Amino acid sequence: MKEYPVLGKKDTRSGFGDGLTELGKTNEKVVALCADLIGSLKMGDFQKNHPDRFFQVGIAEANMMGIAAGLTIGGYIPFTGTFANFSTSRVYDQIRQSIAYSGKNVKVCASHAGLTLGEDGATHQVLEDIGMMKMLPHMTVINPCDYNQTKAATLAISKHEGPVYLRFGRPSVPIFIPEDMPFEIGKAIVLSEGTDVSIFATGHMVWKALEAAKVLEEKGISAEVINIHTIKPLDEKAVLDSVSKTKCVVTAEEHQLAGGLGESIAQLLSKSLPSPMEYVAVNDTFGESGTPDQLMEKYGLTSENIVIAAQNVLKRK
Repeated sequence: MKEYPVLGKKDTRSGFGDGLTELGKTNEKVVALCADLIGSLKMGDFQKNHPDRFFQVGIAEANMMGIAAGLTIGGYIPFTGTFANFSTSRVYDQIRQSIAYSGKNVKVCASHAGLTLGEDGATHQVLEDIGMMKMLPHMTVINPCDYNQTKAATLAISKHEGPVYLRFGRPSVPIFIPEDMPFEIGKAIVLSEGTDVSIFATGHMVWKALEAAKVLEEKGISAEVINIHTIKPLDEKAVLDSVSKTKCVVTAEEHQLAGGLGESIAQLLSKSLPSPMEYVAVNDTFGESGTPDQLMEKYGLTSENIVIAAQNVLKRK
């Protein structure tokens, strides 16, 4: 399988912050709004360099979405920033009514998603957000895997016309996507070709899928690893091309099983190419307080879980 050397470790939220900083210098239409979490969202450089294009709305997330929707009418490209839970659950009505319904060009940028938020616990560990956002008409949903890809995604969504949900995280994770790898919305990336099983992963689980593929290779199993950074629109051709070859599927995501990436792929395959599937995801439960590694292990989101899922699905081919 193809090797991806680790280029260091960094949190994906810093990729967003650095991407936003770059946009501030190159696109005068980009404005940023934050709900009292400038440091957590890495928006400080943008605020410092472009105070006239930065709006600190305080802990008033619903108001932030309304302001962002209004700014698009003046031709601006608003990037909102807060935790993923507050970017979706707390403001779903405002996003639905004021942004998605009319296709407003708002970029809803959401940090601290999933279990890897860690010690802040279940009330902050949103695991339903991808499902909530992908169900909204007009909404594009993106979940990049490392620092470099998050920065590239931040730059790319500024050129996309329409609402976007960009999801990223808190912990430092391996950087393995080359800095110059193009980011194309809606275009999956085949990271490693294989013939026995297709592993479709998103976000923090992409690196774990590559780790799992190495273990599977040692066991004589050829795994194809595909990075689904854009969950909506789903790259249907990439999915069908891979599964046509391997005949079985594992999906891996730091999200609820219901409503996530696995559900989207299952829906596609049920119509076009019915195939055995196994899912690595959180199964109908809330999280709890703990370190990111402890939680990922307890809730079954590890490379070992992907290996087991691959072995199980191979028995069903």
